[in-house]
Amino acid sequence: MNDLYGQIVSEADRAIERHSREAIELSDHLARNPEISGQEFESSKKHVELLSRYGFEVKYPFLDIPTAFCARKSNGKGARVALLVEYDALPEIGHACGHCLHGAMSTLAAIGLASVFDKLKGELLVIGTPAEETNGAKVTMAEKGVFDDLDLAIMIHSSGNKSYVSYRSLAMDALEFTYRGRPAHAAASPWEGRNALNGVQLFFHAIDMLRQHVEPDVRMHGIIYKGGDAPNIVPEEAICRFYFRFPTRAYLNRLVERARNIASGAAIATETEVTVNNFELSFDNMLANVTAERKMAEIMEELGVEVSEPEGYEGSSDMGNVSHSCPALQPKLAISDVPLVTHSREFAKAVITPKAHEALITGSKALARMAIAVFLDENLRKAIREDFKRAKKEEGHLG
Repeated sequence: MNDLYGQIVSEADRAIERHSREAIELSDHLARNPEISGQEFESSKKHVELLSRYGFEVKYPFLDIPTAFCARKSNGKGARVALLVEYDALPEIGHACGHCLHGAMSTLAAIGLASVFDKLKGELLVIGTPAEETNGAKVTMAEKGVFDDLDLAIMIHSSGNKSYVSYRSLAMDALEFTYRGRPAHAAASPWEGRNALNGVQLFFHAIDMLRQHVEPDVRMHGIIYKGGDAPNIVPEEAICRFYFRFPTRAYLNRLVERARNIASGAAIATETEVTVNNFELSFDNMLANVTAERKMAEIMEELGVEVSEPEGYEGSSDMGNVSHSCPALQPKLAISDVPLVTHSREFAKAVITPKAHEALITGSKALARMAIAVFLDENLRKAIREDFKRAKKEEGHLG
């Protein structure tokens, strides 16, 4: 197996090197022409055109999501591996999360795998997953069973100056609290009104009081989305939006129930009414897969990447939902020699540098090598599957 693995890896590496210029041009084009979540029409089209050119059968759009796609390459029965592709940008600051770069990594890795797929058995999927920064298309895809029965779903995420494999994210619920009262003239007859903004303000105070009675890893942060229409009108409607996060979905569900009770209490106290709805889809936490992480770390080190220890939980991602459907990995790969903060203008500038281009090629090779290992090694697949089942079971016990 080792000789065969080495032979196929060498061939895939050479293909990645040959086609790297196309992937770099794709990444740079997206960086200079950013499209925000749900509007990635040109970005998704560019990926689809490139994958089609190298023999992939492509569904586009996919699952009635206009900017999603699913490219396939099959060769009999065997493993099923998915490379995930992101390409949405942030408002105002463009590709400050590096999706242009690490999305192109997955597509370039797929091109490399296409060159050797006659030597592998199974199915390779390349899935375009829009809107990671907002609603997260991976959430919908997970709900519709796209990732079920996969042996591995994988992508790499761009990072500052540190690379690591054991990415962890927080489960997250994005909730909107809408308070409704009764308008009145704020000077002439305020007693006739019921102030919806008071409901929002009291909710904020109560959430702050809750902070001392929750686990340290809880994150609760919100804004007043609407506070009224004019100072001389008692606000009839006021809205706040909150993100609630925690490392496990089970605890987060209990936390959100407490927040809902607080919202109802604030409404009773201010004689208003409140409704609670999601304003974005909910993200699950990223489940660990020690076997897959260990193998990926080994591969990255073989490619000369210095693999560091992770620095705790990092926000939230729809990749977490994927990890609850199948074994999943999202390593972080450095694109800079200096520390960089994601979602910053400095990060957006870094994605088109020579260092970032070098990372694109290295990351593509790492993705392709991991996929090849999964395709060839049945024992590895079984161990990864057992880790997935174990993580799901442990998560369930937390409920």
